[in-house]
Amino acid sequence: MNEQAIQKIALVTGANKGIGRAAAERLAALGMTVLIGARDPRRGEEAAAELRAAGGHVHAITLNVTDQTAVREAAEQIQERFGRLDVLINNAGITGSGNVSPEDATDQIPSAVDLDMVRAVFETNVFGVIAVTNAMLPLLRRSPAPRIVNVGSHAGSLTLMSDPDGPFAALLPSAAYSPSKSALSALTVQYANELRKDGILVNAVAPGFVDTDSNDHTGHLTPAQGAAILVRMATLDTDGPTAGFFGEEGPLPW
Repeated sequence: MNEQAIQKIALVTGANKGIGRAAAERLAALGMTVLIGARDPRRGEEAAAELRAAGGHVHAITLNVTDQTAVREAAEQIQERFGRLDVLINNAGITGSGNVSPEDATDQIPSAVDLDMVRAVFETNVFGVIAVTNAMLPLLRRSPAPRIVNVGSHAGSLTLMSDPDGPFAALLPSAAYSPSKSALSALTVQYANELRKDGILVNAVAPGFVDTDSNDHTGHLTPAQGAAILVRMATLDTDGPTAGFFGEEGPLPW
């Protein structure tokens, strides 16, 4: 019996390190065949090899979410090898400010921001999600229980970010990263509304402040802790929510 007949197939973008890698590791531990989407083929294969050595069914797939040709080729490879996709986790994302803590991202202050940086952030965090999701939808439609998880951020919550006395009041204003994650939440709702009738559950998640390269390792959560909510929403039962925004603490305000 081939592996696609007995295992769910999951694709995690940006999965060679950090939260994506931790999610891939957990999904593999649950018995899924996991595809490590990575821009760098070498890094993707290194991550996949490490997870295979731990006993997981894990494969690397070259995937730059901002490259339409690469996205199309990745979908074709999944089609040829597995014939379907059960889980898509849109995890690939950039902050735009490089590997610095949020408190140091002075280049995102709206009145002085470089528009090219804003465009680059939206290209990955929003347009890349549209490109990958649309390319993978024909494969997801062949799954008996397809799930899409978009990795957002607490910083994308308009409610939380607009509260002058809230937990994020100390963060610098952002014209790139935070708005891109707000847009991703809005996009999630629209996909969920379109795909609800097809039984495809689509939700956004906020992993929390995780220790990763993108924040210069200033986060207080481990990648495994941050990945927990990704995995939970990727493995929802058929009566699970759709068009929602969730953190480890539960539903989050938009």
